[in-house]
Amino acid sequence: MEEIVLDVWLYGALARFGGEAARPSYAHLDVPLPVGGTVADLLGYLHMPGEERGITFINGNLSALPGLQPDLGHVLAHGDRVAFFDLRSMWPFQYRHGAAMIGELADALDTREGGGLHHTYHEEG
Repeated sequence: MEEIVLDVWLYGALARFGGEAARPSYAHLDVPLPVGGTVADLLGYLHMPGEERGITFINGNLSALPGLQPDLGHVLAHGDRVAFFDLRSMWPFQYRHGAAMIGELADALDTREGGGLHHTYHEEG
C-alpha cells in the first residue's frame, strides 16, 4: 500500500495525543497515512476527538475553527504540515479576516448565517 507522511504539530493540551513525541506544550511527529488520507483519518490515527481541537492549519492555511470543522474530508498529500491548536489557544482577531484558508473552510463560512468569521462558533443543529 502506498503511503504519505505528514508533518504534524500538536499544541497546548493536544500534545498528549503525540505519544512519545509529547512535550509539555507541544508534540511534533511524522504521521504515515495511506494515499488519499483525510483530516478525519489523521484524527483517527492520533486518537484525537475532533471536538478537542480548536484552530487548525494545513500548510499555513486555516482549515478549521472551534465548532466549525469542514476540513474532515480534506485529502492530505505527502509532506503536508498540519498544526492542531487546543481550544484555549487564541488567534489574534485582526488576522482572521485576511487569513488564507482551504476551500472547504471558505465555502463553509460563505454559507453560514451572517457569513464570515465571528468571535465564537457554535455547533449547528
